[in-house]
Amino acid sequence: MKPSNVIVIMTDELRRDCLGCYGNDLIQTPHLDALAARGIRYDAAYTPSPICVPARAAIATGRYVHETGNWSNAIPYCGTPESWHHRFKSAGRRIASVGKLHFRSTEDDNGFSEEIQPFHVKDGKGWIHGLLRDEMDLFDASGFAANIGPGDDPYSQFDLQVCKATKQWLTERSDEPDNTSPWGLFVSFLRPHYPLTCPPEFYNLYNPDELPLPRNTEPNNDADHPVLQGLKEACNYDAPFNDDTRRIAVASYYGLCSFVDDMVGGILNTLTSTGLDRNTTIVFTSDHGECLGDRGFWTKMVMYEESAAVPLIIAGPGIEQNVCSSPVSLIDLYPTVLELGGVQSSDEIDVPVNGVSLIDSAKGTTTGRSVLSEYHDYGAKTGMFMLRKGSWKLVVYPGYNPQLFNLDKDPDETQDLAHIPDYSSVLGELNKELENLCNPAKINQQAFADQARRIDELGGKQAILATENYDHTPVP
Repeated sequence: MKPSNVIVIMTDELRRDCLGCYGNDLIQTPHLDALAARGIRYDAAYTPSPICVPARAAIATGRYVHETGNWSNAIPYCGTPESWHHRFKSAGRRIASVGKLHFRSTEDDNGFSEEIQPFHVKDGKGWIHGLLRDEMDLFDASGFAANIGPGDDPYSQFDLQVCKATKQWLTERSDEPDNTSPWGLFVSFLRPHYPLTCPPEFYNLYNPDELPLPRNTEPNNDADHPVLQGLKEACNYDAPFNDDTRRIAVASYYGLCSFVDDMVGGILNTLTSTGLDRNTTIVFTSDHGECLGDRGFWTKMVMYEESAAVPLIIAGPGIEQNVCSSPVSLIDLYPTVLELGGVQSSDEIDVPVNGVSLIDSAKGTTTGRSVLSEYHDYGAKTGMFMLRKGSWKLVVYPGYNPQLFNLDKDPDETQDLAHIPDYSSVLGELNKELENLCNPAKINQQAFADQARRIDELGGKQAILATENYDHTPVP
């Protein structure tokens, strides 16, 4: 494949089934649907972690969370291990970012030639309250249900500036000589991440009364699993809602998805008008999904499909239309972006071992592969480890019972098969697959130990509780 420019466009908290190209007949996402129609759509892509900071560190470095040690939103990426951005820059290429990174600071060498309108964790520390995983009442979740419906919000204003800066950057690149080496660009939006206050023109695309209520909310459906029940208790976003406000929240989220689609459409139009579309490959995805009230959960932090699965589309010159059903991970962006941009490997570089080319996956050369997602943050009594292989999904909670789902027969994950004797052999095989990737019990201990060390560095529990708390990172 001839090297091309590469643009990675990442949204925040976009669930896979909230795009038309993934089968949602109610949502309006025409630009992303068109992108998928001319490229590769990945139907089984997963985040390495259903929480922002660990996911973004893993995506940057091509390494799973237990390999980077960025366990939570209070342990951000600070420039090591090496990222695919570093690889671009060390190859003498221009590599820029626009928008949300959620790393520690611009003062670190994050691998970019330039960071335009960067959005990092607050004060270089992140959400340190989340380190206190044994606490159950760290914030008032009622604000989530209050900030819904049509209106303006700093997150939306920030994204409009990201879109504007991206189009300006691309226009400037179009004036460069044709023999310039391929460049890379990472564009990262905050939306559709909550607050679910939606620009009115996009909110008005949807009638709340015509949208579905959250799914699988009947008692015991999400498993009377103690880890999940504990998480729900610690992050009870659903308590202030009623059915009317739930529908408004869903309409707001749908509207924010359309808002993102519109901005992506503007970037794609700029590529076309400048002629850059002829030698630029687009990679579109999200850092994780959004529960949107399903099973009584909002935001993310669980291993169900609505949270752990993500949309993933690649389109550009030389990319043939295809649908890939094999499980893939966002850590695969590392080798894929380098491949697309023609950045060569080197024996001197410590290359991540678990990521594989998404182009190869689409060709069917990685059939039978397992992918992993992890969660080690607030609300979780123990770590969560999700393994996806073929139609099977295993979720392991060290010290607690696992969950097992067959996604072909049970796509809504309502039938936990882990306790049924007929599936003991499948459970055993998948546990071996997981052990080949990591040791959940040992990693769980390491995560808690590293977080305890970080608590001490910050002055202890009371010192953390005395600092300002917040539910989502404020716009700088």
